[in-house]
Amino acid sequence: MRTCRAATAGKLTVVLATLVLVVAGCGGPSPRAWAASVCQALSPWRAEISKLTSSTQQQMTAQTTPAQAKENLVRLFAGAEEASETARRKVEEAGVPEVERGTEVSAGFQGSLGKMRDAYGRARTAVDGLDTAQAGPFYDGVRAAVDTLNKEYDASALDTSKLNSPELKQAFDEVPECR
Repeated sequence: MRTCRAATAGKLTVVLATLVLVVAGCGGPSPRAWAASVCQALSPWRAEISKLTSSTQQQMTAQTTPAQAKENLVRLFAGAEEASETARRKVEEAGVPEVERGTEVSAGFQGSLGKMRDAYGRARTAVDGLDTAQAGPFYDGVRAAVDTLNKEYDASALDTSKLNSPELKQAFDEVPECR
């Protein structure tokens, strides 16, 4: 009976040791690794948003029909919506940085990108719903949709005052992916 208990205790020790190793290995990425992942997610997103902003301004002044402008703007806003979701998903995949309040930092980044995605989606829906029969009312509707988008975009900015991490700040300043 003693050998049975000893064997069971030995197996239990191996299981516990394995659990400790697994749990210890479940920590999030280092601040540098997380910052690099986030910057790799945000670089293409920023480029896409910059392109969108420029293209939207061109569409607002281009000599196109309202139907053509509508088609172009809907496509541009859909692209920005998709790019924002892709960036949000990549930040989510980056995990939770191993810093104080890392969960809140990661959730803050994801939440901000999610709000931006939703703002672009609402702008796309608003423009898609506009009647193109008369240019004046159509472009007034586009301006209203873009004004709303700008307000929602500004409101979705990440409030970093509550998520201040010296380790992450240093990491964002130092990793090459963020330059």
